[in-house]
Amino acid sequence: MSDAEVITTGKIIKKVPGILADFPSILKGIRISNNTDKTKSLGLGVAFENCVEANPDGLALIFEDQRFTYKQLNERVNQLSNYLIEHDLQKGDCVGIFIENRPELLISVLACAKIGAISAMLNTSQQGKVLAHSINLVEPSFILAGEECAQAYDEIRNEVGLDDNKHLYFYDGLQVEKKCPAAWLDAYKEIKDCSLKSPRGSRDIYSEDPCFYVYTSGTTGLPKAVIFNHGRFMKAYGAFGFAAVRLNKDDRMYVPLPFYHSTAMAVCWGSVLSGNACLIMARKFSVSSFWQDIRRHGATSFGYVGELCRYLMDQPEKINDLDNKVRVIVGNGMRPSIWNDFKARFGIERIMEFYASSEGNIGFTNLFNFNRTVGVSPYPYAIVQYDKESEEPIRNEKGFLIKVKKGEVGLLVGEITDKNPFHGYTDASKTESCILKDGLKAGDRWFNTGDLMRDMGFRHAQFVDRTGDTFRWKGENVSTTEVEMILEDSPGVQEAIVYGVEIPNTNGRAGMASLKLSKPLKDVNFKEVLSHLKQSLPAYAVPVFLSVNEDVKLTGTFKHVKGPLKDMGYDVGKNTQPVYVCLPNADSYVLLTTALQQEVDSGQYRY
Repeated sequence: MSDAEVITTGKIIKKVPGILADFPSILKGIRISNNTDKTKSLGLGVAFENCVEANPDGLALIFEDQRFTYKQLNERVNQLSNYLIEHDLQKGDCVGIFIENRPELLISVLACAKIGAISAMLNTSQQGKVLAHSINLVEPSFILAGEECAQAYDEIRNEVGLDDNKHLYFYDGLQVEKKCPAAWLDAYKEIKDCSLKSPRGSRDIYSEDPCFYVYTSGTTGLPKAVIFNHGRFMKAYGAFGFAAVRLNKDDRMYVPLPFYHSTAMAVCWGSVLSGNACLIMARKFSVSSFWQDIRRHGATSFGYVGELCRYLMDQPEKINDLDNKVRVIVGNGMRPSIWNDFKARFGIERIMEFYASSEGNIGFTNLFNFNRTVGVSPYPYAIVQYDKESEEPIRNEKGFLIKVKKGEVGLLVGEITDKNPFHGYTDASKTESCILKDGLKAGDRWFNTGDLMRDMGFRHAQFVDRTGDTFRWKGENVSTTEVEMILEDSPGVQEAIVYGVEIPNTNGRAGMASLKLSKPLKDVNFKEVLSHLKQSLPAYAVPVFLSVNEDVKLTGTFKHVKGPLKDMGYDVGKNTQPVYVCLPNADSYVLLTTALQQEVDSGQYRY
């Protein structure tokens, strides 16, 4: 890290005049996010109802050609809330939400929030055994599904065991005269006669009440359901909405990120609600239509993940790159190497980069608008020395963790205290596995984030990489164990070791698998293997590279030894066995040659 990136007291002092102008909003945000009154009515539903009262005729949501004022959206929400109550949904019950980005997703989540029910935000890319696992993990009382997701659900419906009258179906689009599939209830026909008034008890929601479950790969295994309570939503609402992003009722934030992730759901939407502003929801991210949508809808802000920004930078420069109203963006994963150029090219004043994990108790926000940093954290944390080979933090002779020096990289850990709890997962054993005991002193407890950070000084940090059995690719966390399980069901594969490898000029790590085969290599049909993977995994989780490795090494605790494999990567010069690659849009893996590797490394194939 260069000296220019180190945060010093002098650099902080230079930022003070700008911060003072926004101090009232910042102070309000800090007060909201640090609320400790567990008897105070708050949460997502309350925040939304406050917007309805303050700005009833203002735009709340734009989706393609649909527009909803706060009053109109609230009426739809209330109808669904009242229907669910009439059909015995209680506070604390869980509802599976399986809908792609569109108004019905937000309506469903808000309807549950007003009741105090928990929305399980199912990843719309999941299918098969992974989807069934995610649903059964939370035991939902209802399933609310979009037409676009219903088939994937029907394929595993028998594994869920929920009565047919607990399944609501939302048509995709505004078309009428459609026939609702068998074993589903037409959602809008069901709710059309329900009350437009807010349901009883909509303000009887408190900080400890669960708001939604967000699924994460954590550090290993199948997806885990992280408890995201209403108090935690208010932390995002206050810290990002009021303190950092600071929108107003005339602002519009464009969000092309999936709302089953907390970045879109809590950070972006929370920022919108804090300013009584308008959310522009995109179905999916499209690099070709991104700036067209920004201009068409008059967006003054947008939410991002790092890969999104790289895709935008990869496009040829245009004469109208500066022709936009965007002044502030919020997200995580902006690559330091493109940070300054991105701001200059598109005229962005403020990048509110942040760091947080769905399950974690630690967060950073770029409150002072420095470049190339996730910002500052008000929470107790440490960045400690980490051994990449053993994949464990290093301890000194007394058994305590060792803090890194300024400019150095280490493992980020967040201290667990009464004011800074770690709520963890629905599975208590998974929660316990993420806790480091006796960290810096006897008796203390720390949440292991699994992330490597660089200490920039003055409580600022820079994200470096993920550790362990999860890597990040295309803005998504990929669980190696999940991919290994699917690979080992593939024809000809006996055992698989999955890890992430870097491709030059891409963000994150692409998936690579080292395979032990159950039949001769010449008999393996790599087209069938790829077809199986695409049918069973989200696109971002399908490995880009495969290698053959008959000598699978294990540790003493029967874990795969991945260090040497990661070091070799997909370099055909380092691998003694064949390496195969899935090129973009290909239907089969092909042998990676030296020439083909050079083409991949030089960027001739865009991943």
